[in-house]
Amino acid sequence: MTYSKRLLAIALSSAVLVSACQTTTHSTNTAAPLAGETVANTNQIKAHLGFLASDALEGRLPGTAGHEAASAYIAAEFAKYGLTPAGDDGTYMQRITFRNASLVQESPTMVIDYGDETVALDYPKDFLTGKSMLETESAVTAEMVFVGFGVVSEEYGIDDYAGLDVEGKIVVRVPGRHASLPNEEGAHISSSRERERYAVERGAVGMITVQTPKSEENRPYSRSLNYIHSVSMDWLDKDGKASKASPQMKGSALLNLETSKLLFAKAPKTLEDVWASMEGDVSPTGFELNASVTLTKESSHKDITSPNVVGIVEGSDPVLKNEYVLYSAHSDHLGVSKSVEKDRINNGAMDNAGGTAIMLETARMFASLPVKPKRSILFVAVTAEEKGLLGSDYYAQIPTVPAENIVANVNLDMPILTFDFADVIAFGAEHSSMQQYVADATASQGIALTDDPWPEMNLFTRSDHYSFVKQGIPSIFLVTGITSNDPKDDAENMLMNFLKTHYHSPSDDLYQPFNWTAAYNFTQVNFAIGLEVGNAAQRPMWNADSFFGQTFGKSYNLMKQLGLT
Repeated sequence: MTYSKRLLAIALSSAVLVSACQTTTHSTNTAAPLAGETVANTNQIKAHLGFLASDALEGRLPGTAGHEAASAYIAAEFAKYGLTPAGDDGTYMQRITFRNASLVQESPTMVIDYGDETVALDYPKDFLTGKSMLETESAVTAEMVFVGFGVVSEEYGIDDYAGLDVEGKIVVRVPGRHASLPNEEGAHISSSRERERYAVERGAVGMITVQTPKSEENRPYSRSLNYIHSVSMDWLDKDGKASKASPQMKGSALLNLETSKLLFAKAPKTLEDVWASMEGDVSPTGFELNASVTLTKESSHKDITSPNVVGIVEGSDPVLKNEYVLYSAHSDHLGVSKSVEKDRINNGAMDNAGGTAIMLETARMFASLPVKPKRSILFVAVTAEEKGLLGSDYYAQIPTVPAENIVANVNLDMPILTFDFADVIAFGAEHSSMQQYVADATASQGIALTDDPWPEMNLFTRSDHYSFVKQGIPSIFLVTGITSNDPKDDAENMLMNFLKTHYHSPSDDLYQPFNWTAAYNFTQVNFAIGLEVGNAAQRPMWNADSFFGQTFGKSYNLMKQLGLT
């Protein structure tokens, strides 16, 4: 079947999909007309979710006909509501070029050189390595230096590189992070991307991760073997360069627990000594390993394209309409699994057909207002979230409206629509004045606002809103909460059961017991938040004591102090 015929077949199949969504009984009157009335219409949400999560779209993997059909559907809905196209060349589509990279499985080698002898390791039994986004053939030989956790933070007085020379060397680190770091801040400071940046800034040319008994218990090396055939992705800039790859970093590896010890054979401390020093949440300190290592591998590259879909409801104020409240939801999912199970399609009904469907209905509601909010409302269905927040990262760095005029982001990702929730959680709200806007909006809908009940999960740094946080934009990640209006529901347990049973699984499909009262109420809350921010006298601002505001929002805060905004 040709690509165009495939898209046509997908589109024709949508007419029969809505009936697949199971329903639950509720008393809320949600049979609003399609246009002209600004209350949520659950029939619209059902239709969107039914199409986006259908088998016909085959899991909406970026670069496939299924995701292209999903994007075309979203663009058609924007056009139906009269949103102004805000993609490329007068369209709704912001087309992104991505690079898919795969590791040539026969290629990786790793040899440790102690000076008087060498030891060759076996791939993938002893070590794993990642793909290169920049080169099809990669090789590096360098001395090794142990750097503990490999973390640097001036704000928290941490420098694991203090007294160490890693220029032209390969750094070796253990998983984990400093116990003194708060959860959300620590998640950013200790992220893989930040650890690589610390190493690059100090001249390192590679990074090796060794195991600890705790890391092996939490994430066994054997589990990582399941991903050796996975494809990595990054977006390419106008010069064809991968956005996140450093040409300086030539090699990487993850070692299993026993093999990890070999790197320390000639060092002043054994790896067992390091483990012992970490008892009681003590942070390990670095030292020279007195050995070098050679890493080689081959990668294969395939470039694809996939779109963000962007539309605008123009604001009513002649000045404030040039500012934007941005709603985001990721339209992609995982595609088709390479398994022997009968059902291999990852439909992504909750994750994130549900969030996208609610964003579409929110767009219709704003477009139906007889008087629009003072600020413009910007809707972005982003691609490649499941590949590392790539579509949102691209839009945050290369927006189709002036970046400094995006005042806030409300991100909708995986609302759990299985019970009649009584509260919502707005991850990140406490870092900015968004908290008050969200509190006012939820109160207007009779919904409680709950503080983050799972700070150890670091959810604030794990969805598309974080791409906008890193560009200095106050942002929240809104999800359904942990209490229900039905006393028979164990809401938190229902949520956790979804994560254990259906998350990133083919069973996240249309045959789950959807609660359409939840869909209605969640849409109303999202709409109310946009109204609050869209009509507010002042744009949202970072709190003075927020680490994220201090780290990413300095440029705008400085402009404000100087009276330039």
